Amino acid sequence: MVVARRVLLGLVAVAVVASLVATVAVASAVRDSLPRSSGEVTLPGLSSTVTVMRDESGVPHIFGDSIADIVRAQGYVHAQERFFQMDLRRHVTAGRLAELVGARGLDPDKVIRTMGWRRVAEEELPTLQPQTRQMLQAYADGVNTYLRGRSPGEISVEYTILGLTLPTPEVEEWSSLDSLTWLKAMAWDLRANYTDELARARLSGRLSPAQINQIYPAYDYDARPPILSPQEWSPADAERLAQSAVPSALTRAPAVGAATTADDRLTSAQAQQAYAAVDEALDSVPQLVGRGDGIGSNAWAVSGQRTTTGRPLLANDPHLAVSQPGVWTQNGLHCRTVSAECPLRVSGFSFAGVPGVIIGHNADIAWGFTNLAPDVSDFYLERVIGDTYLRDGEWEPITSREEVIRIAGGADQRITVRSTVHGPVMSDVIEGVRDAGGRAPTEQHGRRSSASPAARSSGSRCAARCTVR
Repeated sequence: MVVARRVLLGLVAVAVVASLVATVAVASAVRDSLPRSSGEVTLPGLSSTVTVMRDESGVPHIFGDSIADIVRAQGYVHAQERFFQMDLRRHVTAGRLAELVGARGLDPDKVIRTMGWRRVAEEELPTLQPQTRQMLQAYADGVNTYLRGRSPGEISVEYTILGLTLPTPEVEEWSSLDSLTWLKAMAWDLRANYTDELARARLSGRLSPAQINQIYPAYDYDARPPILSPQEWSPADAERLAQSAVPSALTRAPAVGAATTADDRLTSAQAQQAYAAVDEALDSVPQLVGRGDGIGSNAWAVSGQRTTTGRPLLANDPHLAVSQPGVWTQNGLHCRTVSAECPLRVSGFSFAGVPGVIIGHNADIAWGFTNLAPDVSDFYLERVIGDTYLRDGEWEPITSREEVIRIAGGADQRITVRSTVHGPVMSDVIEGVRDAGGRAPTEQHGRRSSASPAARSSGSRCAARCTVR
């Protein structure tokens, strides 16, 4: 009994020591990754000294003598406080999430590689104004100054946690392109109409055009005119837009027993399967800003006559999704001497990974943001045979490219991304959908018939499969 008791006490002691060691190791890992809020550091490229002061809430305020210096320091501070968030967004928006989190990131990577967010940003970067590119580079330089000489665990404790089950990721330097690609994710999360576009297409085979028009009525421009000047608006434009608000595929119902038309193909079972596949694929993209019911904005302005300070107040709620860390990071950017060359005296909220202040106030005004639910998405149901698709009565070649997706702890995967003039073929990123239109109807002498494999191989104009952008 005494021996057993000693053994038990020994095991308890070992467990306590192991727990203490683990606690110390975790505390040390967390402490090593925390940003320094005092002292001096050297930032190459500064034209003069920059001061970073944190207020009682820990909000950093950056004081400098030029915009480039201030933005460079902002990049350094953002990297101190939010680099893992920046790096996670970078991997998501480049379709490289699997490199960071393993196989769980594969499906989102397929979708984003197919849409090509980073490829679009690469095309846009050279078109920016020279000053904008200079600021993006100054910001990236500040980020990279913080990263150099630090291990992943010193940069952020999240890398240490990932390293427990996956190979420790390599931390790459930040670039202007990384900041610009993040804006692609913003545009994606704040898109307004892609769900409605697919919903209308899927309803077109189940409801009459009149019923669909009740669900999606044309905008009443007379009752609710946009806030535009007379020079920007005319009744003729309103009439034209109202008439075109309902797609032609929904403006008439097919007669019973009529020959196959384009409308029939839009409402076929295979088309419905393709619509559902695209919806599933697009919904696999991680939410980085917000989505779903309640995503919107509001703002309140209060006169100085009703405040204790005698100054007006603006309260803006962008209704973005709650996350940890949050979408926004608060900071102030201040020119020591405000001038035409250095006009900043602004405080507010930024996105980690992007320079500047997005929502905030300066010495004269405050401003907020909302998303006006713009029509930014269009889907096309393509008729495809082999490596060609039908456009304006002619069969044109589909363009293809190969993408290699690297997976932490796993083998690389290759995908083929196909595109038409309308954009990438989105249904390709869902397994088992490539033959969705294999039995779709074809037109032969005005009669509806099924396309046989022989007919497809001989080049008959049949819907070999349904694909959707």
